[in-house]
Amino acid sequence: MNTPSAPLPGGTWPLDDSPVTRFGYGAMQLAGPWVMGPPADHDGALAVLREAVSLGITHIDTSDAYGPRVTNELIREALHPYPESLLIATKVGATRDAQGGWPTARRPEDLRKQVHENLQALGLETLDLVNMRMGDAQGPQPGSITEAFETLAGLQQEGLIRHLGVSNVTREQVAEARGIAPIVCVQNMYNIAHRHDDDLVDHLAADGIAYVPFFPLGGFTPLQSEALSQVANRLGATPMSIALAWLMQRSPNILLIPGTSSTTHLRENIAGAGLTLSDEDVAELNSIGH
Repeated sequence: MNTPSAPLPGGTWPLDDSPVTRFGYGAMQLAGPWVMGPPADHDGALAVLREAVSLGITHIDTSDAYGPRVTNELIREALHPYPESLLIATKVGATRDAQGGWPTARRPEDLRKQVHENLQALGLETLDLVNMRMGDAQGPQPGSITEAFETLAGLQQEGLIRHLGVSNVTREQVAEARGIAPIVCVQNMYNIAHRHDDDLVDHLAADGIAYVPFFPLGGFTPLQSEALSQVANRLGATPMSIALAWLMQRSPNILLIPGTSSTTHLRENIAGAGLTLSDEDVAELNSIGH
């Protein structure tokens, strides 16, 4: 792999004993439409993964439900044997149906099966990080995480998982999980316009736990805001670049995993996240989510 030409924005964050770049890469968009089936450009998907690593990214987020299996198999084809510095985070707790839905799968036997499927598809003996996904497509939902998380903690004790995290969770579920086993990250929906987790971000930062926002750019509908556009125009940048830069400056424990299927867009995302926003810019942008 080539040596990166410049440091990635934000530096690194320690996931327990594993320092990772705060700017990471989310592999979901490498699958076909609506995260089903193979990519239209197989070689292009491999190129994006190899470019991410060559630029110095050491945190890739995936799931065996993407495709399903598609993104994990692409990661293995592009990058195996993996660089020692690379951390691959995956998640369990949901599967896919023939209609492209995301039915939950959180019984102990479901979770064990998903962990082994991730190991097989990625070509690993131990998964670096597994996030327990709760809630549904509408977001976090109340309910106990204990049975599911105890199952993952047991698989960790068996040596199949190094680090644990939680995803799509309430603050109460975070506390419940932490009472069972240590977590290194929380992965929830969060961006400049969707800020329900503000207090949680700060609480986790104080405890040295990473917060990984999914849909940092709004998800399937890109972020749209007059204030965002105004700041972008003033700085000669794109609104998406400003949204990434805002997240990078929001808190040092925020790790970004924007996805793309284009090497050009990947480099644009990195450049955007590296923008420096003034106090005036941040104050104006903060008005979006309040």
